[in-house]
Amino acid sequence: MSAPSAQRPSAPQHTPKVSEREARQVAEDARERDWHKPSFAKELFLGRFRLDLIHPHPLPAGEDVRRGEEFLARLREFCDSRIDGALIEREARIPDEVVNGLKELGALGMKIDVKYGGLGLTQVYYNKALALVGSASPAIGALLSAHQSIGVPQPLKIFGSQEQKDTFLPRLARTDISAFLLTEPDVGSDPARLATSAVPDGSDYVLDGVKLWTTNGVVADLLVVMARVPKSEGHKGGITAFVVEADAPGITVENRNAFMGLRGLENGVTRFHEVRVPAANRIGPEGAGLKIALTTLNTGRLSLPAMCVGSGKWCLKIAREWSAVREQWGRPVARHEAVGSKISFIAATTFALEAVVDLASQMADENRNDIRIEAALAKLLGSEMGCLMADELVQIRGGRGFETAESLAARGERAVPAEQMLRDMRINRIFEGSTEIMHLLIAREAVDAHLKVAGDIIDPDKPLSAKAKAGANAAGFYARWLPRLVAGPGQLPGTYGEFHPAGHADLSGHLRYVERSSRKLARSTFYAMSRWQGRMETKQGFLGRIVDIGAELFAMSAACVRAELLRTGDDHGREAYQLADAFCHQSRVRIEELFTRLWSNTDDLDRRVVDGVLSGTYTWLEEGIVDPSGEGPWIADATPGPSTRDNVHRPIR
Repeated sequence: MSAPSAQRPSAPQHTPKVSEREARQVAEDARERDWHKPSFAKELFLGRFRLDLIHPHPLPAGEDVRRGEEFLARLREFCDSRIDGALIEREARIPDEVVNGLKELGALGMKIDVKYGGLGLTQVYYNKALALVGSASPAIGALLSAHQSIGVPQPLKIFGSQEQKDTFLPRLARTDISAFLLTEPDVGSDPARLATSAVPDGSDYVLDGVKLWTTNGVVADLLVVMARVPKSEGHKGGITAFVVEADAPGITVENRNAFMGLRGLENGVTRFHEVRVPAANRIGPEGAGLKIALTTLNTGRLSLPAMCVGSGKWCLKIAREWSAVREQWGRPVARHEAVGSKISFIAATTFALEAVVDLASQMADENRNDIRIEAALAKLLGSEMGCLMADELVQIRGGRGFETAESLAARGERAVPAEQMLRDMRINRIFEGSTEIMHLLIAREAVDAHLKVAGDIIDPDKPLSAKAKAGANAAGFYARWLPRLVAGPGQLPGTYGEFHPAGHADLSGHLRYVERSSRKLARSTFYAMSRWQGRMETKQGFLGRIVDIGAELFAMSAACVRAELLRTGDDHGREAYQLADAFCHQSRVRIEELFTRLWSNTDDLDRRVVDGVLSGTYTWLEEGIVDPSGEGPWIADATPGPSTRDNVHRPIR
């Protein structure tokens, strides 16, 4: 029999206080530590250019292509006839009839197996569908992505019991919208401080706490909630994942948040007060919540760069059409080098991003490679380059780029929502791991091999005996590894000759550059670890540049491999080679700058300035303005307890 409510252990009233080391350890414990399958990107960071892992380019099965193309055709017709992006932007809401139409189309179940009523699309075609629908309305793309990429279906697919799959997946495939709830008002990418609790009570858990930025939370039917189970007799405790019915007693959606972009996003603040959740709804064991979340994101992150690809395609289309008709000084603006370089950047980058997303997605479908780094790099590159392309489009359009589509239409011109695209794209540098967090996450994986052999040497808490043993292991590892970084096939002129077919641009030189730069990247990482040792984790500027170089090298490789695939398939091969060549030349300029900035930068000076800012040294610089900000705390109170606000939850039926 369940214990009376009054006798249950009380939920924590405040965010847990943890040290920096404790916070890092929680994140470390949650990551997948072993590498059971090869990883192209991991090898790239180690100075080993394993072209054989991605070339020849993997291809989807014929049946997967047939089903995927059939669905894309239906989805395109739906987008053309049923979705009014301007209406969604104007009213800041996706009409219920559009959501219901997507349900009827099966769009909620794109990634759910057909045996549960889903469409069973591959990752490749799921991403193509998101790019398509996201071009019609980014808010709809976000709704479908949040539902399937990080919502309830994906963790159930990987970690759920058969009973949970049988119970929830048929609902999620056709009728029920899901949301993922991790972030709290004072907890973002630092889950060690998670405050929402799940206290065992007989055959249930009782949830208390507040979750912030719950995408889809306003309209969701099912939630996957991360909550902390206190350690007790018979309970391992730790951050744990639960499937929760969104209309369960004690759940209140207290606010529908409004944002700079994605104005149709159903994102809210959700409060849990003594919400009873059956133990049968726990996903995996206690304490496995963060590992489940991170594993889910390994492929879930690909949805965001997929929609960035769609945005790039639209930016290219508008830039081409506008630049051909707008004249300045007697010629179309595209013929002026200052504008033409922007158009070239958009075209080449869109090609490369699509190459990265399709390659990583096909590798995810085949499940023969570990793509955790590839997916993270795709998210990082897609979000950064997507924002740049949108910004360049606004610049190409000039004053019309800053003007709203509604205003353009009102004065008789084509309603081009360029400024909306820029606003909508901006969140991608924050969604699902900010650029800064992605740098740290990828850097941790990139140096994993080093930490495995030499981590104890630089760990101040390890005894001398452990350091001595690690030193011996490291000596053996580096004796084998370092000599391989001196020379490689990238120094031989004829290497990768198949990427220089007659009558096409020469991509072989770019691949040789990738091979040489991969070894240089590994040497730079080793030198930095030798120099800074235990302080390496604080050198976030350096680590960010290392990761950015790796992202560019991955994109160059993917672009070349995709161009060769299109050439051998007689599908715009010559043009693909031109775009890949342009991207690789542009990328090489960025890479050389990043290599220079590894050792020539203002990182130390910046830290001193930050110390001055935080200590108030420069407050005189803030004089002469008024602050239009309103009153209130920087972070809202999230103390558990009953809600005092109206419930704005509105499931769509």
